[in-house]
Amino acid sequence: MSMNEVALFNIAPLLQLVLLALLLAVGPLTWVWLKNRQSQMALRVRHLTMIALFLTFDLVLFGAFTRLTDSGLGCPDWPGCYGHASPIGASQHIKEAQTAMPTGPVTFHKAWIEMIHRYLAMLVGVLILTLAVFSWRIDRSFWGWPSLSLVWVCVQGAFGALTVTMKLFPLIVTLHLLGGMMLLVLLTVQLVRQRHAFEKISLPPLPVWIYAITALTWLSVFLQTGLGAWVSSNYAVLACDTYPMCQNSWWPDMNIDKAFDLWRPLGQDAAGQALPFQALTAIHMAHRWHAVIPAVLILWVARAWMNAGLRRQAWLLLALLLSQFLTGISNAVLGWPIVAALMHTGSAAALLMLLTWTLVSTQPRKADRIAATFDRNML
Repeated sequence: MSMNEVALFNIAPLLQLVLLALLLAVGPLTWVWLKNRQSQMALRVRHLTMIALFLTFDLVLFGAFTRLTDSGLGCPDWPGCYGHASPIGASQHIKEAQTAMPTGPVTFHKAWIEMIHRYLAMLVGVLILTLAVFSWRIDRSFWGWPSLSLVWVCVQGAFGALTVTMKLFPLIVTLHLLGGMMLLVLLTVQLVRQRHAFEKISLPPLPVWIYAITALTWLSVFLQTGLGAWVSSNYAVLACDTYPMCQNSWWPDMNIDKAFDLWRPLGQDAAGQALPFQALTAIHMAHRWHAVIPAVLILWVARAWMNAGLRRQAWLLLALLLSQFLTGISNAVLGWPIVAALMHTGSAAALLMLLTWTLVSTQPRKADRIAATFDRNML
């Protein structure tokens, strides 16, 4: 069977893939059990959440690596590779496809990158399922967030399948990345809530206005991440290879209408014609222009956090902003190097996690109430 004849959905290797995911999950689950065998179940769940969060962060980065290496169609069907659980069984099909098109989209190394991404996604899915089951057992009051995470990881799996079967449809790829970011947010919320419940930590107050601009900053960063995903999924990073100007102009030739025509295949407009370069330029510049808004908000929030006593969080926020700025410029002027691109995605994820952590770890209070609470504690 050639690449053009392969069925987009082929569930033949599904059982093998499920067994492989369970086998991969044995390692982290055993570590959690052994490390906490004398501890309460709540502490085991907390450590399992930490591992799930760490591996989900890795999954987001590896997803970016898969996209950056053009490996998203390394296996042109789903969930396996030419109906097999690994590229080893599909070697003959991959060889035929690579002979026909030596640079891809199907090659042996791209197939392995794509399947490793799927293996990691399945591992995260098993851990989140386990986390949900144990969370339901230990405390019914905490079942909501683990259940939502379980539903969300299933939705992510569906978007992963659509990414392949719809041939890297830009809107699907963008939503898939944003879904990964939201999964990080959900797990971060769980981890903070578990820590506070286990250690019986009361939420420190934060002035309402600081809490509000922190939430606004979260929204702005999330939107900027979506614009960045739209740039990446349309391969528009190199539409501007200088900074701060683009194509030696402060206002290059752009086609904004076609740039944000969302429902269209990769490289085409809604009418099925080739997407003009001016549209790619507009996609790139929209990401640059909007970057000013979260940058200003982050600087404002960092100063407010410092005044509110959150100095460590503020400095970390500024460090992540600097990383975003430097890696963003590097992506354009250095020709989209993989390391810079991965750091750009990673620091965006870290920004969302830090802002989420702070929002969940504090509670909004009016300034006069905070002062009254402080005075009572001093007496």
